[in-house]
Amino acid sequence: MSKAPLVSDTVAAIIPPVPGKPIEEVTREYGIPNPVKLASNENPLGPSPAVAQAITEALGTLNQYPDGAQYNLKRALSRKYGVPQADIALGNGSNELISLLIQAFVVEGTHVLTSEGTFIAYQLGAHANSREIVATPLGKDGGYDLQAMAARVTPDTRMVFIANPNNPTGALISETSLRRFIVEMDKNAQGGQPILVLDEAYHEYVDGLLRPNSLSILSSRPRTVLLRTFSKAYGLAGLRCGYALMSEGLAHHINQVRTPFNVNTIAQVAAIAALGDETSLRRTFKFNRHNREWLRDELTKRGFSVTPSHANFLLVDFGQEAMPIYQRLLERGVITRPMGVYGMPHSLRISIGLPTELQRLIAIIDEDVECPQVVAKSRPSRSRA
Repeated sequence: MSKAPLVSDTVAAIIPPVPGKPIEEVTREYGIPNPVKLASNENPLGPSPAVAQAITEALGTLNQYPDGAQYNLKRALSRKYGVPQADIALGNGSNELISLLIQAFVVEGTHVLTSEGTFIAYQLGAHANSREIVATPLGKDGGYDLQAMAARVTPDTRMVFIANPNNPTGALISETSLRRFIVEMDKNAQGGQPILVLDEAYHEYVDGLLRPNSLSILSSRPRTVLLRTFSKAYGLAGLRCGYALMSEGLAHHINQVRTPFNVNTIAQVAAIAALGDETSLRRTFKFNRHNREWLRDELTKRGFSVTPSHANFLLVDFGQEAMPIYQRLLERGVITRPMGVYGMPHSLRISIGLPTELQRLIAIIDEDVECPQVVAKSRPSRSRA
């Protein structure tokens, strides 16, 4: 029998990510009949009404395999964004596309570059494929330190991941800053031009006046990938469908490594229907912006530090260990996301839910969490001599 290890040291060291606690699990563990989930950045309004009709019409085809070429969805995306169908790749969520990108392009001896305090799937994808990942410290504003990242680029940097807006902080990088970074990155690569992956999972939540024109970057720079998803603003998280708009020639290699039927029939038809309903998308944007501002104001009034967000969540620094706060909220039926795995032990990431859900969160915080603003007001003032 071979004495070789069962898995590589890199794979053996991977700690599987812990997703947001399911509602059903909280009900089982704590006996709470109606928990509120504010942990996974889901759209509380749900999908477009057109999605239900499209799914119903597709039910009669479930005895057949999905369209492996994903023709109709790619055609819809091509028409919307002006990118050729041949330059579009689909995945079982954008998470799968992250892994496929690393698998296809990050060859042995090269590495992935990103930042600390960003989407953990970049790190997991690199480790699962036994590839090195380099991460620079997060900027003080909760965004990427692009200057520090550019300084770490070498001819061996094969792929650079930038989440914009960033998850879990919600910080946004402007188009001007992105273009400046690209110039420095390509110069430092010394001809070994990296593949730049702009992960725009929360793209639809960004104000149109602030949103970078990443399609322009895609059209002007070879080896660029835009990652987007139907899981967030489109409300299809349960169906797992992500897509990548790519520079010419890249999608071919993704198709070489992906499984033949990686996006199921229901996900494909639902995504097409969602993509065509601009009214529902605008409603989601307005709803999210209003409730995000309300929650931000309520938390800051209580003395907590809230990172400015351009997504559908807030990163909240409670100024103390956040796990006990997470647990108290959980025991009262409100599920949030602790950020210790991101190196932020004092913080929780809180998704923007329905108004009643956010009010319930604030009520529990007022009852069970020591608020700095309240503590400060309760201290007796010092008498003046």
